[in-house]
Amino acid sequence: MPILDRAAAETLSREERWPDLPLNAWAETRETLHMWTQIVGKLNVELAPFQNQLWHTALHLSTRGLTTRPLPYGGSVFQVDFDFVDHNLAVTTGEGTRKLVPLYPRSVAHFYDELMSCLRALGIDVRINTMPQEIPNPIPFEEDTIHASYDPHAVDRWWRILTSTSRVLWEHRAWFRGKASPVHWFWGSFDLTVTRHNGEPAAPPPGGGYIYRVAEDEQNWAAGFWPGSGPIDYPAFYAYVYPQPDGLPEAKIAPEAAFWSAEMREFLLPYDAVRTADDPEAALMDFLQSTYVASAELAGWDREKLELKEIPKPH
Repeated sequence: MPILDRAAAETLSREERWPDLPLNAWAETRETLHMWTQIVGKLNVELAPFQNQLWHTALHLSTRGLTTRPLPYGGSVFQVDFDFVDHNLAVTTGEGTRKLVPLYPRSVAHFYDELMSCLRALGIDVRINTMPQEIPNPIPFEEDTIHASYDPHAVDRWWRILTSTSRVLWEHRAWFRGKASPVHWFWGSFDLTVTRHNGEPAAPPPGGGYIYRVAEDEQNWAAGFWPGSGPIDYPAFYAYVYPQPDGLPEAKIAPEAAFWSAEMREFLLPYDAVRTADDPEAALMDFLQSTYVASAELAGWDREKLELKEIPKPH
């Protein structure tokens, strides 16, 4: 399996591609941005056509940030984009109208009110569930005056990590011909991820609620990047397989810094181990491929059927 084109990967320096971003350096900004992205992501929940495994709810990477992609409304479409280059939120419609919401330190309640006002001004009347998801002690968006931080320099570093990670995830995905998700970003868990499926059903985790009932009803392997929170107070790459086969915690994986987290029930690779590696892209690819192979082999996946031996090329 080839790694990314070296010339393309080295156009930017390693520090530009993989900047330093300890969690404690931007924790307050991360918490605020998490709520802002949940507000935008819930527009997908209300308007985007359903896709299996809740893929329709995710945001997607763009050349400048994160996007809902076109959402149907009335007889047309509109789109909401986070621009982490100029630090604006842009709402654009199929009719060519546009509203900008500057990104600067302000409360979640203020951001929510301004975005909803912009949508109404563009003739878009949509209501969302204002209770945040997948976090402890949630505060309804319209009442949240606690989270009000925005450090554009930290957001820029986080965004560059997503961009670099995405390139490796897409390259790794290219060799799988079974059902696989896009490389997309889930605003509930605040992580960039990609998922592979072997085509077999699975019983969702008991007591997991709607999200797990819909998203984990098939056997799958997933991997991605997460900036950390709770017991993992550092950014990390992760990989897991569901259902978990016997022997997975003891599987041999790479690179050396990768390990099995009994607490998280998944493989982790600290981001700093990739950031400081001689070849960060190769280190991440080793993690993705070794955790996938270990998971697929132990879970009995038909790798011959699911994987390409070479990428088809046009004549």
